[in-house]
Amino acid sequence: MQDLTDSLSRSPEWFPHALDTQNDALSFISLSRNDYDRASFLDNRILSALTRTQSIAWRDVSTSVATAGLKERCDFIFHIGHVGSTLLSRLIGAHPGIFSLREPQLLRGFAQLQSEPASQPPTWRGGGLQARLDDALKLLSRTFDARQLAVIKATSFVSELAAGLLSRATAPRALLMHVSAESYLATILGGPNSRQETKLLLPSRLRRLQTRIGSDAWPLGHFSEGESVALGWACEMTALADAARVAGERALRLDFDAFLTDPAPLLRSALRHFNRDATAAEVAAILRGPDMRRYSKAPEHAYDAALRYAVLQQARELHGAEIRRGLEWLERAAGEHAAIRDALALADTA
Repeated sequence: MQDLTDSLSRSPEWFPHALDTQNDALSFISLSRNDYDRASFLDNRILSALTRTQSIAWRDVSTSVATAGLKERCDFIFHIGHVGSTLLSRLIGAHPGIFSLREPQLLRGFAQLQSEPASQPPTWRGGGLQARLDDALKLLSRTFDARQLAVIKATSFVSELAAGLLSRATAPRALLMHVSAESYLATILGGPNSRQETKLLLPSRLRRLQTRIGSDAWPLGHFSEGESVALGWACEMTALADAARVAGERALRLDFDAFLTDPAPLLRSALRHFNRDATAAEVAAILRGPDMRRYSKAPEHAYDAALRYAVLQQARELHGAEIRRGLEWLERAAGEHAAIRDALALADTA
């Protein structure tokens, strides 16, 4: 047990990777600094034949976390998907005072368990899930340098946890990233992979949105493609609107299109929001790096603001009718449900 406590307190080398609810255990993997820097996703995509792993019972993890005196000290990036959150995570992670973690699988597991209470093991009910989330956040707060702050870029649907996470006694801060509904529609319809993703996510997004508005509106199967994309925007944006209400000034809203138009002041604002100052020259140096010229989720591919603009313009030309259908659906939905009106207002005022 002492060896486990020492290893967990020394550094984030042993990363809490995945929940094992069947055995009430937590799976850890060994990651170096370079592994964290390179990773776009801290999920199964980071695993290789050489990855060292170990599974530890939650009771032992909890004891070691307490014995080591680990503190919860992390901030967040929440977003609606396909809005540059991976790029922002890489850019702020270039600051020496920030340790960026991108899309830990662990938080996805907690989000799923919270949204599906019936799937929780008996030992996780009655406060068990919350106790394990407490330990998980302390583990995710560890950094290689004591002067660093861990900033966790969550997966989009983890925004279901955002309001709760931002309500915690540690008063974390967050970036809330989005684009306008029209820009989102063009973004998704401009890529075959994102269009397929929208189809796969529609049932879960519909359930989440219905839960948030307290209505079983819009039976599944009655959506055009543009309407499906618009519903996805509404689902994720209403989650961000809830988070913004809870966090107040601890939440900084960031429109990705505005960022690409003039990135330097908004990057500096994001760093300051996490209490990490940077001079104009330091911000300029970060922006001159490779991240602004490559696809953040697959850095081997070139990608920049000009290419993104060209893709969006082509999508508007090819899918203009579906974009209009999506925007019309949003207008009707906002007329009926305050949560969707709040989401539109959040996008308009960022």
